Amino acid sequence: MRTRGAVIRQVPGELEVIDLELEDPRDDEVQVKLVASGMCHSDDHHVTGDIPVGMYPFALGHEGAGIVTKASPNYKGIEVGDHVVFSAIPSCGHCRWCSSNLQSLCNLAAGILAGPRWTDGTFRVHTTDGTPVGQMCGISTFLETTTVSINSVVKIDKDIPLDKACLVGCGVSTGWGSAVNLGNVEPGHTVIVMGIGGLGSAALQGARHAGASHVIAVDPVAFKRDSAKTFGATHAVATIEEAAELAKQSTNGQGADALVITVGVLEPEHVAQALAAVRKAGTVVVTAVGEHSRVGLPIPIADLTLSQKRLQGCVFGSTNGTWDVNRLLNMYKAGQLNLDDMITRTYRLDDINQGYRDLKDGKNIRGVILFD
Repeated sequence: MRTRGAVIRQVPGELEVIDLELEDPRDDEVQVKLVASGMCHSDDHHVTGDIPVGMYPFALGHEGAGIVTKASPNYKGIEVGDHVVFSAIPSCGHCRWCSSNLQSLCNLAAGILAGPRWTDGTFRVHTTDGTPVGQMCGISTFLETTTVSINSVVKIDKDIPLDKACLVGCGVSTGWGSAVNLGNVEPGHTVIVMGIGGLGSAALQGARHAGASHVIAVDPVAFKRDSAKTFGATHAVATIEEAAELAKQSTNGQGADALVITVGVLEPEHVAQALAAVRKAGTVVVTAVGEHSRVGLPIPIADLTLSQKRLQGCVFGSTNGTWDVNRLLNMYKAGQLNLDDMITRTYRLDDINQGYRDLKDGKNIRGVILFD
């Protein structure tokens, strides 16, 4: 079938909305008409080339929700008309990682930036002249309609607005899990969150829900500092130096119990600043990404070793998409998770590059593309 979607042809470059040909679903695949897709900074990292992809053209988008329009026989029992959220990280359910409650490290994820189906190397998407098109995370939610593996979708209740539900497919799960699962935040803790976008606003909410007494947001943009209070921040400051001092004031000079880095573009000095701001045995969760070729961190090894501090990497917040997508959406329905205020602006697909300009200009917590 014919669809439209946003692709990159080279890097650095710009997203281009073009006509595409889409295959019908095979067994254990479904076809989904997108209703909404979040605009995550990770997609822009592919546009700039900070995070390389396996081929070009490459169709972006990995934070979406929609309605199933075609469904082949599948082990999840998903049918036409079901509402689904795409999981940015697929889950096979039986590899070592899925079997040990680490679905975010599923072996299928090794192929999510390669482009083709991870089963046999064929392609679901082509240009109108027959050129294969790679799918980001195997899903490409910047397509009006997409065909995906059943391992990448989670069925949700039909009463949940899909423009809000899409956020849980990546940003909310990742930010929330960064604080709750990987930061090991406990009641009474003091937590710093560096960078208040989609991930940071979810990390703030996760820290407060876990019982943190002091949640300190750091962002140089005044609008984002003001927004941070909406998501549970007790303090909002412009610099990490201010945040570190506030953390010491609430911990008898010790420093933050945990710090989550969710800046738009990670630099090595961010990690060094974060490590200096946490207490002995404190945790720094590195959720943000930057240029993948960068090597080395300017951190004092003695502080890491002798203060028994922990540097923790993060993929998808170490969440379990099969369960956590619906768990987080149930919290939204119960008024325990604020998704509504995360959406600053909405865009049409043809305005996607303006949306990313707004993101980089600090105008959005999260932009969302709405499809017809």
